[in-house]
Amino acid sequence: MVPPDSAATRPLRDWIPDGVLRDPEAILDRFLKWVEASGLEPYAAQEEALLELMTGNHVVLSTPTGSGKSLVALGLHFKALCEGRRSFYTAPIKALASEKFFALCDELGADSVGMLTGDASINWGAPVICCTAEVLANMAVRQGARADAPLVVMDEFHYYGDPDRGAAWQIPLLALHETQFLLMSATLGNTAAIEERIAARTGRGVAHVHSDERPVPLDFEYAETPLHETIERLLEQQKAPIYVVCFTQRAAAEQAQALTSAKVSTREERQAVAAAIGGFRFDSPYGKDISRILRHGIGLHHAGLLPKYRLLVEQLAQQGLLKVICGTDTLGVGVNVPIRTVLFTQLSKFDGSKQALLTARDFKQIAGRAGRRGFDDLGSVVCQAPEHVIDNARLASKAAAAGGAKQRKLVKRKPPRHFVGWNRETFEQLVERPTEPLESRFAVTHGLLIDCLQRGQEEDLPASGYGALLELISLSHGDAKSKRRLRREAAVLFRSLRSTEILAVERARPPRVVVDTELQRDFSLHHSLSLYLVEAIAAFDPQSETLALDVLSLVEAILEDPRAILYQQERRAKDDLMARLKAERVPYDERMNELEKVSWPKPNETLVRATFELFRERHPWVQDDDIRPKGIASEMAEHYASFEDFVKRNQLARMEGLLLRYLSQVWNTLVHNVPSAVMTDELHELVSYLRATVTQVDSSLVSEWESLVSPGPAPSHTPEAPQPRPPEILRDERAFRARVRAECHRLVRAIASRAYEQAAHALRETDDPWTPERIEHALAPFYAQYERIVFEPRARAADKTWIVQREPRLWEVHQTLVDDQDDDLWSLQMEVDLRTEVPDGPLLTLHQISG
Repeated sequence: MVPPDSAATRPLRDWIPDGVLRDPEAILDRFLKWVEASGLEPYAAQEEALLELMTGNHVVLSTPTGSGKSLVALGLHFKALCEGRRSFYTAPIKALASEKFFALCDELGADSVGMLTGDASINWGAPVICCTAEVLANMAVRQGARADAPLVVMDEFHYYGDPDRGAAWQIPLLALHETQFLLMSATLGNTAAIEERIAARTGRGVAHVHSDERPVPLDFEYAETPLHETIERLLEQQKAPIYVVCFTQRAAAEQAQALTSAKVSTREERQAVAAAIGGFRFDSPYGKDISRILRHGIGLHHAGLLPKYRLLVEQLAQQGLLKVICGTDTLGVGVNVPIRTVLFTQLSKFDGSKQALLTARDFKQIAGRAGRRGFDDLGSVVCQAPEHVIDNARLASKAAAAGGAKQRKLVKRKPPRHFVGWNRETFEQLVERPTEPLESRFAVTHGLLIDCLQRGQEEDLPASGYGALLELISLSHGDAKSKRRLRREAAVLFRSLRSTEILAVERARPPRVVVDTELQRDFSLHHSLSLYLVEAIAAFDPQSETLALDVLSLVEAILEDPRAILYQQERRAKDDLMARLKAERVPYDERMNELEKVSWPKPNETLVRATFELFRERHPWVQDDDIRPKGIASEMAEHYASFEDFVKRNQLARMEGLLLRYLSQVWNTLVHNVPSAVMTDELHELVSYLRATVTQVDSSLVSEWESLVSPGPAPSHTPEAPQPRPPEILRDERAFRARVRAECHRLVRAIASRAYEQAAHALRETDDPWTPERIEHALAPFYAQYERIVFEPRARAADKTWIVQREPRLWEVHQTLVDDQDDDLWSLQMEVDLRTEVPDGPLLTLHQISG
């Protein structure tokens, strides 16, 4: 412990006592002295919240963005460390959990902080854990009150009301009745009913700490000038950085592109951006566009970008190098991108079913990002009038100035189709209107039922199995009517699992229902139609040569449609058909009729729809759901296409992130929803191909999936370092060998197409790297003998890849290169070395290319 008078520059970890300290007053005193020594002066709301937490109460903290909620959360983590207990920080997205992980490492020390969402679960036995809400919910269901989570911070708690994800924010409140919670958000609304239920469930008091006082006040403006003029004026008024809020990815990209012709940054500012970017690899099809936009001092931020590009934008913004950032409402979830001005391009968006005005919560969540604490005295929120309204006002002004006939002939622009309008009054109402109350979104799913049943199998816990699910329903925050509906749904789902033999009756006294022990440990049914997938797989011949692609067609059919990608596939199919029909001189009317029949690829559509109708007849709970045949991953796998080739072929450059996320979902579903008993060598290779595809583009998504769905029970924290878990990759030898073969094939494919930069990226990073130039030079003797390297199905045959284990965690790998003369004398000599670490990216180390 460092004395207060010498700790002005010391991190908070130096204030943690060597032994256990349980006196609340002493803990609070230490923390507030550190706050004072750090040059901070806590607000009244922060002090009130900290006092309530130290005395053991739950706290619901509802204060504006930038008002120091993170300091209160840090106080709870400090309390846990002083008491020798564990604490969790949960967030809605991996990016925010990762950001908090690094911030807590700075204050509490890297040894004390871990993360269970991304990058292979870092330091998973640490006393402070950052994770997504779904990870904590999974632990809560699997372990109940035994989960070692005595103190929990739930950030952005307004996600409790999210229609799709709200259950994950409610489950910990139901299952962890011994836990002390800090629930935080800038847009909570009235939470009295939630607070009453938490108090009744846990027996602790609940303090609601609320304040409307912002550290950086906001001013509001309604702009009736064209968007580019508004941005130029704000730049002149020194109101940068500006976040231009669009509600489609296309609009954000087009606006960022349009601004590159404007004078957003000076030459010196652009040079500073270029220096900060340094050697960053913009190596995807859209990378060149992103690089060019960034070098103008303009950022682009939306979910359609690759994660690495979004992270780069966030880092440049945090350094103050970007004047304007165009993006969607993704920054509303609390990612740390400092903004002075938030500029709304519209006040309506597509809510999943229709175009609708923003809710007060959505508006305030986004608007609250304006104003940088410590930099700005005032933040600004600007709203654009509808584009056609601005145009009509200008036309009317010109016509009035001209007078006469021009004024009488004025033709006003009409609003776009399905337009939901807004005006100055709408804007003012959103500014003043209170945030809507949060609604319970608890739902029963097959995945939740499986988790409850497996809870009793892994540990003999009280209230396990089906009874645990009924208890969660009884404790849920809905009314009596919704609970009756949930119990009926649970019974239907239970019977459907029994009928597919996923559940079995264990002969015990008393008998109990358990999950089939032959299923993989991380088997899950979290997709709404996962059970259909399990049943429908049985319709395929297990000896079929096309089994892997057939199963893939089922997997894709149960996932949500990434419509932007499907529309591009359909457009390409129509373009190809039109070119062929024109070449055949088919009459125009016939061409149009043929084009009407074209859609995106739907492999096995007839069989998929037929089996689904049979499934629907037996399972009435799916009446409101539907199957969605499509062939995105199937098209890639059938041609063994690279990510870059598929993006270019379908003109998906602006949707790279969407494609990457979809492929990750396909990969994850194959791993966790397809029973291990039906996983053939071909299916293992398909899984490995998809994983290699995703990893080579951006490994962060793979890491997220691997830790999100089945993180495993976290151990109780002890002073000793936790024993490392065996690498996931080595638990299944067939899957490991399939992954190595898939990486070999990816490397050969790149070499065969002479894409040497892709080939270099397909190799593990070493101190002796194989650069594109080195690979090309090594292949020069080959091309002196042969015209090309063949990459056809025979080049991927099993006998072309040789994997031999030389010692524990070390394998020698030889990959034969098939040539156009069938000599097949050349090969790649490689190894896989996992003796020290398991890389997130490629496994292969290349030693030699020889003939």
